[in-house]
Amino acid sequence: MTAITIEQCYIPDLSTSAPCPLFLVSVCAGFPSPADDYLEGKLDLNEHLIQHEAATFFVKVRGDSMIGAGIHCGDLLIVDRVLEPTDNRVVVAVVQGELTLKRLCKQDGKLCLRPDNGNYPPIEITEATDFEVWGVVTHVIHPV
Repeated sequence: MTAITIEQCYIPDLSTSAPCPLFLVSVCAGFPSPADDYLEGKLDLNEHLIQHEAATFFVKVRGDSMIGAGIHCGDLLIVDRVLEPTDNRVVVAVVQGELTLKRLCKQDGKLCLRPDNGNYPPIEITEATDFEVWGVVTHVIHPV
């Protein structure tokens, strides 16, 4: 059906804390500034990336149909089940019993799931389609 699938699904472990050093200065892409050596405190990514603890999960992506959205094979996504799946949001959905990752589009009273890669067609959602949105993607984590 699609060229992108959910490889693995995880729930966040919020019982641990792994605060990292936080520098409240801009990062220069050219020559380093000696003023950038000031540590401002600690940062816990759970506080910044997870809005609804009980309704958040992580998924690992396999495929390339969402590369236009900056989502690549092997990326880890943070998905929130509380957020409303509004038009143009990237969602994890179940279509005909299969998990998929696409952009939700509502147009002219019709609903479809659109890939962000022109090599793949959109998936039209009709009344006969077994369809459910599992959650809205809030963040993408991928290596550089």
